[in-house]
Amino acid sequence: MTTFALVLGGLLAIACVVFVSRPFLREPAAATDADRLYEPDANERRRLTLVEDRDRALQALKELEFDHRTGKISDEDYQALLGPLRRDAADTLRALDRPPGEG
Repeated sequence: MTTFALVLGGLLAIACVVFVSRPFLREPAAATDADRLYEPDANERRRLTLVEDRDRALQALKELEFDHRTGKISDEDYQALLGPLRRDAADTLRALDRPPGEG
């Protein structure tokens, strides 16, 4: 009798696990367009790339300024690095201001 109860309990436990895990094992279907992933077009990808470049350039300027103020970078090195970083940031900002078809 105890063997029968153990087998019945084991089968019942397996059935419960299968029943509870069934929703997690099947592939969900997208109900609406809002559930689908958004794929940006070429202009949007360009804009996102430029925004990332802008953020990177501005962060580099902040780090350079911080390093100069804390004495990690000398005045000569600061002046040598500042120009190109500012140019990169300005070029990126100009590119963001241009209309998408202009390049």
